[in-house]
Amino acid sequence: QVQLVDSGGGLVQAGGSLRLSCVASGDVFTTFAMAWFRQAPGKEREFVAAMSHATRETFYADSVKGRFTMTRDNPKNTVYLQMNSVKSEDTAVYYCAGSTLNSVPTIKALYNFWGQGTQVTVSS
Repeated sequence: QVQLVDSGGGLVQAGGSLRLSCVASGDVFTTFAMAWFRQAPGKEREFVAAMSHATRETFYADSVKGRFTMTRDNPKNTVYLQMNSVKSEDTAVYYCAGSTLNSVPTIKALYNFWGQGTQVTVSS
């Protein structure tokens, strides 16, 4: 059983920065594609970023491209989401997710494991 624990959320001013972390338990982390999704109040959970476990190729939603950076540290079983130049529309609960597929899905239904979520609130 794999468990993911998200952390790092909080209150940040528009234009500021925040770094989210997600630590995975278990020894299969290096075989997972990992991703970040977010869910704002009253909205569907949406894709933010995803990274291949093998090539480290990374994909981003258009809304965060150029502002957010996803990285992973396999020895630490950890992925990060560096959020820069945040906007009020980035306010949401952020979830990390892991997929056992060989590809790097951007669809939430293809992710097997989920963190509990961490709240990010951007004040204007």
